[in-house]
Amino acid sequence: MKKKILFAALLVASVMPAAAQETYEIANLSGSDLTGTARYVGMGGAMEALGADLSTMSTNPAGIGLFRSSQFRGTFSLVSQPEVESFANTDKTHVSFDQAGFVWSSNTSGKTQSFLNIGVNYSKHRNFNQILRVVDRLDGASQSKLTYNKFRQGCIESSSDLTYSQEDALYHESLYDTNLILDNGEFNTDAYAFDGEDYAFNRGAKGYMAEFNFNVSGNINNRVYLGGSIGVYSIDYNCRTLYDENIRSNELGLNTTTLEDNRQIDGTGVDLKLGVIFRPVEYSPFRVGLYVHTPTFFNIKTRNNTTLALNDQIYDYGRRDGSNEYEFRTPWKFGVSLGHTIGTQVALGATYEYADYSATDARIKTGGSGHYGDYSDPDTDMNSHIQQTLKGVSTLKLGAEFRPDPSIAVRLGYNYVSPMYKKDAYRGVDVWSFGNYDSSVTDYVNWDDTHRITAGVGFTLEKFTIDLAYQFSTQKGQFLPFAGNEENLPNLPFDVEVKNDRHQAMLTLGYNF
Repeated sequence: MKKKILFAALLVASVMPAAAQETYEIANLSGSDLTGTARYVGMGGAMEALGADLSTMSTNPAGIGLFRSSQFRGTFSLVSQPEVESFANTDKTHVSFDQAGFVWSSNTSGKTQSFLNIGVNYSKHRNFNQILRVVDRLDGASQSKLTYNKFRQGCIESSSDLTYSQEDALYHESLYDTNLILDNGEFNTDAYAFDGEDYAFNRGAKGYMAEFNFNVSGNINNRVYLGGSIGVYSIDYNCRTLYDENIRSNELGLNTTTLEDNRQIDGTGVDLKLGVIFRPVEYSPFRVGLYVHTPTFFNIKTRNNTTLALNDQIYDYGRRDGSNEYEFRTPWKFGVSLGHTIGTQVALGATYEYADYSATDARIKTGGSGHYGDYSDPDTDMNSHIQQTLKGVSTLKLGAEFRPDPSIAVRLGYNYVSPMYKKDAYRGVDVWSFGNYDSSVTDYVNWDDTHRITAGVGFTLEKFTIDLAYQFSTQKGQFLPFAGNEENLPNLPFDVEVKNDRHQAMLTLGYNF
């Protein structure tokens, strides 16, 4: 049986040089954090109509057109997830390098009205550092039953089926051809299932998605501001997952199973952002901002090392090493923003963004000469699951700045981000896709809405600036160790509410020239 399974796996790999990935991994790589300079974060990021901050290069690039002098900014922060214990070399508190950039401003007409500005900015688009721990009962459900019922329902009929995940293979092949269950010499579709008593889940993730923006912007008579940014992304993600089950008494004497997964994701992406800011009334400081982001074209590479221990022993076929390469394209993003100033003391901003993540396009790499042509094809089945799982996300950002003195600024902000996942979303273990074939874990979280509260203070000392900000982000979600319904997993696991609370203290140092 071992040789046949290996031969089938090699045959499939030779037919398809690369694969698409599953919905929950793509969703994790698609989101973004509130990040940038301490001034931008302190105002809740609601500066897409106010402009004149380097961080607007990532949202409304027309905001760079409001600069009247050149400047440099660099930002560091301390990020903490205080209500958890450190796990797998992932510390609950770490230092983060969040932003660095500059803008060069040039008066193009010899007058004060028209400027051409060029900017470059790095920002940490996503901070992947997160620790998640869950302990709960199973009441007879188990990870092995997920594999068992996929066989029983005809979801798996051979080792080359795209529904036969790495996790399925570990349970199936570790039980047959071992001391636990004898093998009949062929691919045995009579998978075995155990009754789970309870489980303990631990995951430590670390890494980031870097975003580099290259911007050109300007204005027309100090009333209409135009800008564009090319965004380039780089992903560095690592996580370790440890899932332990206690098994009820059985005739094989199996007491515990432990699935350990180590996964690394690297990737690159590119997109284009265009924006405009205008003052509807010529002599009024009230401004309106509009912007659009094209889909981000991501190219992703993953590697995993996964083991399954039965009674703390790893058998010959209890190890899997996998690698995968795929593409996906995020949806279009649209934004509208309002900004108003009252003299030189008060600035108010509000921004609304929308992106329909059910339109995310997972793609199978098929070769060819064109990167955006015949190089990849849509993964039809996985995209159907994405449409059933994800939905449109609305982001509301509000911010205010008060200057009691020209050299001092006080800021407040708030964000609301609606959920990306539908209420009945589940991990698509039955989807006919290489995204499942290369999957090595079964857990998933349907995260709810996100709330962010921010505050900050800034000081100007001639050409130097110092800005401080604090951000508190909170999000709840429903965790399940594996997917199931009454057909493929009669004894469902209980969903557990988990939290992702994060505190961030930021410092930005700047120089105007």
